[in-house]
Amino acid sequence: MKIDWLKPLLGHRGPFATVYLDVTPSQQAADRDVGSRWNAVRKELAEQKAPRAVLETIEEVVVRPTWVPGPHGRVVIADDTGVLVDRVVNNPPASSSGSWAPVPALLQAALAADESVELLKVAIDRTGADFFRVGQGGKVHTTFQAPHDEIEKSGSTGVKRARIESRAEDSWDRNAEAVAAEIERRVAETRPELVLLTGDKRAVPLARAALTAPTAEKVVEVPGGGRGAGVHEGAFAERVSEVLDSYRERRRERVIAELRRELGRESNAVTSVDDVVTVLARGQVKELVLSEEYVSATGPINGRRLWIGPDPVHIAASRYDLEAMGVTDGLEELPATVALVRAAVGQDAGLTFAPEGSIELMDGVAATLRWHDDGTPTEALASMSGDDRRMH
Repeated sequence: MKIDWLKPLLGHRGPFATVYLDVTPSQQAADRDVGSRWNAVRKELAEQKAPRAVLETIEEVVVRPTWVPGPHGRVVIADDTGVLVDRVVNNPPASSSGSWAPVPALLQAALAADESVELLKVAIDRTGADFFRVGQGGKVHTTFQAPHDEIEKSGSTGVKRARIESRAEDSWDRNAEAVAAEIERRVAETRPELVLLTGDKRAVPLARAALTAPTAEKVVEVPGGGRGAGVHEGAFAERVSEVLDSYRERRRERVIAELRRELGRESNAVTSVDDVVTVLARGQVKELVLSEEYVSATGPINGRRLWIGPDPVHIAASRYDLEAMGVTDGLEELPATVALVRAAVGQDAGLTFAPEGSIELMDGVAATLRWHDDGTPTEALASMSGDDRRMH
C-alpha cells in the first residue's frame, strides 16, 4: 500500500489532531448526519485541550461533501498550521474518534487507508470520457471531449451510406485513441494503483487497445457503467466493489509472497524490530510489513519506544545509538508504531498489514528491501549468535 500521502506530516513537530470520522451520508447511515458526528468528535478533542483554531480548520474540511456514495470514512490530521492529511477511506469507523497528542495517530490512519485503492475510473463513450479520480481527498470528476464528432451512421443506402459509415468508424477509432492518450496523461500525472474502464461496448475495447504499458497493466474492465442515463448504479457499484476487494487481496499477497521468498533466501528481507530499524536507518526498505498482532492492543511490541532525529532515516533503538551516528539535535522518543511508519514514509516505502496466520514474523514486523549488502542484517548471522527464534 502506498503511504506517500502521509508525507506532508514530515517536518511538523505537533501536537496533532487526528480525526477518524464516519462520513457516510445520513440517509445511508440511518443515523445522525456528518455534522452531528463531527460535533461529537469536536467535543472529544476540545476536552483534550485541542485549540479552537485547529478545530475550526478541521471543521471546514470534514463538513465538505466527499461525493462518494455508500458507507465510507475520512481521516484528517492537522496541527496549528492547518490540515496536513485529508483522506477518504472505504470503510467507516465503528465509532468516530479524535485525538490531540504530541504525535499523529499514523498507524490508525494507515490502517484505515489499507482498505482503500487509489483509483482512476473512466466511463467512455464514442464522444469522450468522464474521469473520476478516487483516493486522497475523495472523488474528483472531470470530463474529456474527444476531437471527432462524426460518430453517427446514416440510414441512407448505397455508396453514400458506406462513405458515412466509414467516416463514423474512423471517428470512433480516432476518438478512442484520443481517450487513451488522455488516460495515459492522467495516469502519469496522478499515479493511480488501478484504472477501471467502463461504458460503451465498442468504445471501451478500442480505447484499451490503444493504451501502452505500463498503463495497460493497471487496467480492469467493469461492465455496466456509462456516461448517460440507464446505468444501474447499485449493480455497477457491487461489481466495482468486487474488483477492488480482489485487487486489495492481490496487492497484499504479492508483498507477503515476496517476503516469504526473501526471508527463505536470507536475502532482501529482514524481521524483528531491531533489524527493521537498522534497514530503515540505511534507507533500504521497499515495503514495511506489520502483522495484525503487531497493531493490536496486546501486540508483541506494545509499549516499545524508539528514538528519532530530524531526518526520517534518523531512527534507532536508543538515544545513544543516534548520537553515535552523529545526530545530536532534535532527538525525540516516540512509540515504535509511529517511528517505524514515519521512517517508512520518509523513504517512499510501502506499508502492508499481514493477516493473522499468513506469515510468522518476529515482533510482528518485517521489511522487504530495495538492495542488500554486507551491512544488511541476516537471519544466518542471527542464528550464529544463538537466537534460534529468528529461524523460521
